[in-house]
Amino acid sequence: MTTSSDGPGPGICEGRVVIVTGAGRGLGRAHALAFAAEGAKVVVNDLGVGLDGAGGASPGPARQVADEIGAAGGEAVAHGGDIATEAGAASLIGAALDTYGRLDTLVNNAGFLRDRMLVSLDEDDWDAVVRVHLKGHFLTLKHAAAHWRAEAKAGRAPVARVINTSSGAGLLGSVGQSSYSAAKAGIVGLTLVAAAELGRYGVQVNAIAPAARTRMTEQTFAQMTAAPGEGAFDAMAPGNVSPLVVWLGSAASDGVTGRVFEAEAGRITVMEGWRPGPSVDRGARWAPAEAGEAARKLLARAGEGRPVYGVR
Repeated sequence: MTTSSDGPGPGICEGRVVIVTGAGRGLGRAHALAFAAEGAKVVVNDLGVGLDGAGGASPGPARQVADEIGAAGGEAVAHGGDIATEAGAASLIGAALDTYGRLDTLVNNAGFLRDRMLVSLDEDDWDAVVRVHLKGHFLTLKHAAAHWRAEAKAGRAPVARVINTSSGAGLLGSVGQSSYSAAKAGIVGLTLVAAAELGRYGVQVNAIAPAARTRMTEQTFAQMTAAPGEGAFDAMAPGNVSPLVVWLGSAASDGVTGRVFEAEAGRITVMEGWRPGPSVDRGARWAPAEAGEAARKLLARAGEGRPVYGVR
């Protein structure tokens, strides 16, 4: 199996054990294949449900990707558990440890969509989306972190990596996607806290906000392929995002933690997040009208925010 984009030979994840959730299709599948191509042993997790999370679970998608990795000369095992449950998340971490004896990298990617305008969104749909995206990230991270902390305390300091999956919707908001946007914004907050808490145990935690053509975005990106003059480059192919994820999941990313990256086509952007802008301090309590006047003056000095996706 070719293990490096530069040709045969050891890849940058040689010997590492990597979990990828939601790896049966789309971005997760691309990440799993890319890690395997760089020498990693991969635990391919996917519940196998529909785009909206409905329908019965199926082991097929995860097994197909694991078989594809094996056919190419790599090592992979399929896991079909629900990572948004305590038992499912624990069994996923256990699958890596039981099969390969270690865990080095966790890529949280699983999710689905139930898009509705805010006034039409049912409570059950809100709960389902937040559950799979945000709770699913939390539970797998919790169980992986507990293992890595135990390793560190036993004197076996890990070189551990976590890559969480946010979205431009989580950074800017997206019309018709209030639950998805809220969950993806929450993932950024979770990433920052986990990076701060887990660094002492040898764990680096980062997040990506990818843009690619998957089941969740196929209507948006269906027509966005190679521009004239770009040859065969498919700008919206999921595999364009994976090289950054693989690097973040490798030992080569030493020192990079608590950061959020946008990744789309051939572009990588470091997102700088909320930073203090114009400010004023009168040293005493404001009257409401005075506070409003001060706020308007500050807004006049502040930069314009980027628009929410879907606003025209």
